[in-house]
Amino acid sequence: MKIKRRDFLKLSAGGSLLMATLGPTAALSNTEKKALPPDAVGILYDSTLCVGCQACMVACKQANKMPLETEDVYRRWDNPQDLSSKTLNIIKRYQDGSEATKDQEQDGYAFIKRQCMHCIEPSCVSACPVSALRKDAKNGIVSYNKDACIGCRYCQIACPFNIPKFQWESTTPEIVKCQLCNHLLKEGKYAACCSACPTGASLYGPMEDLLAEAKRRLKLEPGVYANFPLNRIGPDGSNRTTSHKVGQYVQHIYGENEVGGTQNLMLAGVSFSKLGMPELPDEPFVRLADGIQYAIYKGMAYPLALLGALIYMIRKGENNGDHKDKA
Repeated sequence: MKIKRRDFLKLSAGGSLLMATLGPTAALSNTEKKALPPDAVGILYDSTLCVGCQACMVACKQANKMPLETEDVYRRWDNPQDLSSKTLNIIKRYQDGSEATKDQEQDGYAFIKRQCMHCIEPSCVSACPVSALRKDAKNGIVSYNKDACIGCRYCQIACPFNIPKFQWESTTPEIVKCQLCNHLLKEGKYAACCSACPTGASLYGPMEDLLAEAKRRLKLEPGVYANFPLNRIGPDGSNRTTSHKVGQYVQHIYGENEVGGTQNLMLAGVSFSKLGMPELPDEPFVRLADGIQYAIYKGMAYPLALLGALIYMIRKGENNGDHKDKA
């Protein structure tokens, strides 16, 4: 049986109308930002305060017992080029021209810290078919369970920040990513990268306080000296501060809205695209995926509707054939 192009278009249009009638599609257009977990914690990274000392990287290696990138026993330092199965946190450098001035795009340089962003609606968690990646309902930390992982690496494909790494060199490989030192929280400690930062560039604390601090900094007058919290902020903070000359901030808090928001916020004096951060929509990728799945599979109503329409077309064609034979 041949289906004419006109009939096929009618079938497609009718099927779409029927699908729209059978169920809601609000999930596809819902742009309301999801609320943070009740005790959400995170990091505020301020590129203008970062001096590239890499103390955060050393502390991260030690706290998480991560190996060096090179296995040279005589080497006493590590200099990874990017995140890997051995490096959870890295300071990278932007440079242009003469590199004469810090936090300047032309003939300047700047630093950026890369690690897991701990998204409010993490794509890696949504993509994982066995719940090896989970977002803590209380503090929002995205953690990994090696015992549940099947090594599919869907999380690597799903992450818009290219964070999860796979242990290709291991015979029993795992996915590796920053887990915000959640193992230290049980000991009353916090993220090692923040506890080691000497300038206040990496600041740990409740998300509400971190966001308020980020907004405060954006309002500071460039060129004047101001106090900045060190290491930790919030009710349980260290109350330690340091004084710095305020730089010229890009008026944007990276992570406040990107893909629904993240628990790793960033400030900088150079555009985030120059620093290598992806330009992302405010709409979480998870919403799009969930909307498509809902539209296709909810109650199996839509596939059944399409199947019914196809059966109708086939029977109609068979009936037309019978009439022609009788003639």
